[in-house]
Formats: sequence, structure tokens, C-alpha cells
Amino acid sequence: MNAPPEKLRLDKWLWAARLFKTRGLAADAIDGGKVKLNGHAAKPAKEVKPGDVLDLTLGEAQWTVVVRAINEYRRPAPEAQQLYEETQASRERRAAAAEAQTLAPAPGADLKGRPTKRDRRRIQRFFG
Repeated sequence: MNAPPEKLRLDKWLWAARLFKTRGLAADAIDGGKVKLNGHAAKPAKEVKPGDVLDLTLGEAQWTVVVRAINEYRRPAPEAQQLYEETQASRERRAAAAEAQTLAPAPGADLKGRPTKRDRRRIQRFFG
């Protein structure tokens, strides 16, 4: 049986670790500067190896993960989570951001859909 590879393309590793749904989305995030490898901007073809540190920006969340293993195939989520380890500082930062979001949600976050006729009339009255 073949031994697991020692290095793997960054976009393929992100896909295999289930941090992105497709390799294309992973490559777009890397090209967009949302992924940094060892503190530096990287390209999708850059190879990662165990011990490398990745800084990810996924939506509003900032993740810092350490590559623990390499697997070129996309496996079930419990297996994929063993490919990386999130740093303690990253966990605390995400928890603080989530708590701040619950304590002070964004204005208009509770609004759903289009304004009703009543809302439209109130808006028109407000703006004169």
C-alpha cells in the first residue's frame, strides 16, 4: 500500500481537511489573500507539510491552525479534523467574537425579507 505523501498542494489540503467545500473555493480564497501559510501569502500550488501554520479568514471568523497530517483524499469530518489543530489563541479569539456578536448584534440583523406596506409608510414618513 502507498505511504501517505509528505507534502500536498495547499488548495488540495484545505479541501481534504474540509475547511472549504471545493478545491476551487479554496484556490479562490488563497488567491484572495484569505489564507496565509507560515505568515506569508501563498499560492494554491504551494506545498504544505506537517508543522506548517495556516491563518484563515472564513467569513467573519479568523482561524489559526497547525497542520498535523497530510491526506490527499477527502475523508469523513471526524477523520478530516485530525489533519489540523486549532491554536488556543484562535479558539479564544473566535469565542470572544461570537460573544460580542450575541451581545451587540449588527443593526438590522433581526430584519427578514422585504419591508411590509406599513414599514414602507413609516420609512417614507421618516425621510419626509
